[in-house]
Amino acid sequence: MSDFSPFREKMEAASVSEAAIRAFERNYQLLCLNESGLISEDSIRPCESLPLLEDVSVDGEAFDPELLKQTVVIKLNGGLGTSMGLQKAKSLLPVKDDTTFLDIIAQQILHLRETTGGKVRFLLMNSFSTSEDTLEHMEAYQENDLAGAESVEMMQNQIPKIDVNSMLPVDWEKNPSLEWCPPGHGDLYAALAGSGWLDALLAGGVKYAFVSNSDNLGAILDANLLRYFAESGKPFLMEATRRTEADKKGGHLAVRSSDEQLLLREVAQCPEEDLEQFQDVSKHQYFNTNSLWIRLDVLKELLEKENGVLPLPMIKNTKTVDPRDKQSTQVYQLETAMGAAIESFPGSGAICVPRSRFAPVKTTSDLFALRSDAYERTEDGRIALVAERDGKPPVIDLSDEYKLVDSLEGLGMPSLVQAGKLTVQGPVRFADGVTIVGNVSFINESGETKWVAGGKYTDEEVTL
Repeated sequence: MSDFSPFREKMEAASVSEAAIRAFERNYQLLCLNESGLISEDSIRPCESLPLLEDVSVDGEAFDPELLKQTVVIKLNGGLGTSMGLQKAKSLLPVKDDTTFLDIIAQQILHLRETTGGKVRFLLMNSFSTSEDTLEHMEAYQENDLAGAESVEMMQNQIPKIDVNSMLPVDWEKNPSLEWCPPGHGDLYAALAGSGWLDALLAGGVKYAFVSNSDNLGAILDANLLRYFAESGKPFLMEATRRTEADKKGGHLAVRSSDEQLLLREVAQCPEEDLEQFQDVSKHQYFNTNSLWIRLDVLKELLEKENGVLPLPMIKNTKTVDPRDKQSTQVYQLETAMGAAIESFPGSGAICVPRSRFAPVKTTSDLFALRSDAYERTEDGRIALVAERDGKPPVIDLSDEYKLVDSLEGLGMPSLVQAGKLTVQGPVRFADGVTIVGNVSFINESGETKWVAGGKYTDEEVTL
């Protein structure tokens, strides 16, 4: 077994929790054993069917206040919107008017408390990058008991980057902060245990956790799902939905051939020769929405049984210590995926949910769609596809001119209720009254900004 002590010393000096150190040690040892973490196509079979939420739902299902008191909603809020030109938490982006992701999430929790009388608990899993801005924003909810680190924050851990050549913690004197990286959202379990929140929640009578990404506004606590999860007795339930071409790079569910255990395969775990089959959405039909239901008492038991570490598959990423300097030292960054725990909980399951529960924002194209009339605010605080969309989101393809959020400000907003796919290539501005029907492309290769006149555009390519 490789000497882990340099990593332990570095992590202890940075006050990293014992739970996080042990989780990283396990992954480091797997790396040293040349474990690739790859899941080959011939070791799995497709997951062919799942229970449908609509089949286990009761129309007008009301929340059981007693169940709500036993529930915590956890939002993963560690991501910066750097790919979209932001230097703060992505959840602070305005979605509709001046209302941010965080505002919408907070209003969902308050709506639940006010309409049911059940005080559902709420936690944000922040990173060192998002903590300050997030807590400052949440001060607006001080009177509602949704502010303050001691009330709503659970911190994501940091782990050392590994020097590829020496297999030791990398040194980077130019910027020591670059010696560290986030461990992926699989850190949820170590963060819960190491922060003391797991014990505190259990001591407070909280048994069920609903976990989802803060940029997925469709992922709201649902009465039918909570009741189904509680009655099922399952220790872990993943919300999955049907894959489309837009999801083909995301992790999919599969069944391990050796023992019929459900598992999650991320693209980083797919051998290159199997990539075509990984992306075949007719074969691997179910996509992980990263919305999970977890029995906290069972998690506690599993952690005790496994010496404090949930045995999640390790994902190895090879990068440079300074992501902006491709000549800087090569490093390994080890990650785990939160949904991969589906194979760590005996008796775990998954349920197929409608697309309305999955509306994440990863790019400016996603944000553009979400801000359009194809989505609406619902009474319970969600941002959801309008009924006319029949659960199918419009596909938006914006060229590189629109990679940053600021570039959307002057673009204008056409009606997308009837849109199939909207493609914009080159500098374009939409006048008021533009309606997109079907698949429409606007192409401008002149380099000068061109206006799209008001009117209806149906299944056509428009060269400006």
